[in-house]
Amino acid sequence: MRSSNPVFSRRGFSRDNGYAGFNTAPQAGGAAVGTQGNPYAQPQAGNPYAQNPYAQNPYAQQDLQHGAPPQAPATTGRMTMDDVILRTGTTLGVLIVTAALAWALLPVDDANISRSYGIGIGAALIGMVLAFVQSFKRKASPALILTYAAFEGVFLGVISSIVDNRIASGAAMQAVLGTMAVFAAVLVAYKAGWIRVNRRFVGFVMAAALGFILLMAVNLLFAVFGGGDGLGFRSGPLGILFGVIGILLGACFLALDFKQVEDGLAYGAPREEAWLAAFGLTLTLVWIYMEFLRIIAILNSSD
Repeated sequence: MRSSNPVFSRRGFSRDNGYAGFNTAPQAGGAAVGTQGNPYAQPQAGNPYAQNPYAQNPYAQQDLQHGAPPQAPATTGRMTMDDVILRTGTTLGVLIVTAALAWALLPVDDANISRSYGIGIGAALIGMVLAFVQSFKRKASPALILTYAAFEGVFLGVISSIVDNRIASGAAMQAVLGTMAVFAAVLVAYKAGWIRVNRRFVGFVMAAALGFILLMAVNLLFAVFGGGDGLGFRSGPLGILFGVIGILLGACFLALDFKQVEDGLAYGAPREEAWLAAFGLTLTLVWIYMEFLRIIAILNSSD
């Protein structure tokens, strides 16, 4: 899918692949890497899977349910776990720094809240555009990803300050702890094999995320043109329910992120693809944080 995230339909590490591929170029004198002997990857006449999105996936010979992928030959310039950790840490670091600056420099008292909120919403829109641009790019752009993180951090700093100072004291820290807990739980479950990322899992997550986003879009339209809370999907008991669903979807996308990283390491993805891993993980963590923040705000609202 296109970019990591429930908000954006990510394709994985290469724009032209079906899900988790890094390079779909065929080997000299042969089929694309990972297609030999795979009935899903052979464009044969009469093959019902010829148009399967996994057909161009260099990892297609791996059974997503059983077994381990073959190890890639040792090569230079390949992505390592240290690369993923470093890029992800850098991206999240930029986001956290700009969020802290926005919190400190954009007050949300009665005299300044409108200006600060306007700046935060503007930063969110710019960040969304940048995220879409990166999602459709063939290669990772570190400058684009870090710029997205900076603008997203401004938005998170403003919205977190509003919730923390005007609705529920300590909400931001609670949301951070909740996000960290979900990340740790999904990582443990994934490494233990309790979560198996196969075609059925991917299809279910994509369908659920699409339905969720469409419902939220409809609710937003009703809120903009009809006033109030729209259809009530983001406030009251329904808001809490949809917030929990949003967190569960974010957890599912974390599992997809981990699968992409695992496949990239196993098959020798280029080092620059670590930026795409960082981008996807950042998008997913922001999604989960916002859902936690929303639930905390609803629970502490005086309305």
